[in-house]
Amino acid sequence: MNSSSNLETRSLLDELSSFKKEGLFNLGHPLFNRMVECFVKSAGIGAIQYVFREAYFSAVEGENNCKSLEAMVKNTGMESLQWGSTAALYSGLTYSLKEARGVQDWKNIAVAGAITAATIAAAAENPTPEHIVQCAITGAAISTAANLLNGI
Repeated sequence: MNSSSNLETRSLLDELSSFKKEGLFNLGHPLFNRMVECFVKSAGIGAIQYVFREAYFSAVEGENNCKSLEAMVKNTGMESLQWGSTAALYSGLTYSLKEARGVQDWKNIAVAGAITAATIAAAAENPTPEHIVQCAITGAAISTAANLLNGI
């Protein structure tokens, strides 16, 4: 009994460790795998963030549940879509730049951050060229700083 239990545990641990290496999806290309995995993870984070934010404001402002469940689900879905698509775009850009340049450095991170932030700004209501440029600069700075601080 004990040896079969150890074998099952070891098999489960092996499966979990290979899961980390392979990722959640296997769509046939590392770029697609990475983008879809980032989309799914970030969309989940976006949904959780939206639900908690709404719960907080409901508690602080003392609102009763005036919003319908349908509106809540729709808004949660939109927030998830925004978070997921942003993460997928950023991840896809960093991977593509690494493949194109043959090196992974801060320049790839800065360009990916700038393009991602500029895309988000351009999708906003009434975007101005100045706002898009400011967002691109901010996106490049934040992504580069996060990458450099990640190595510390």
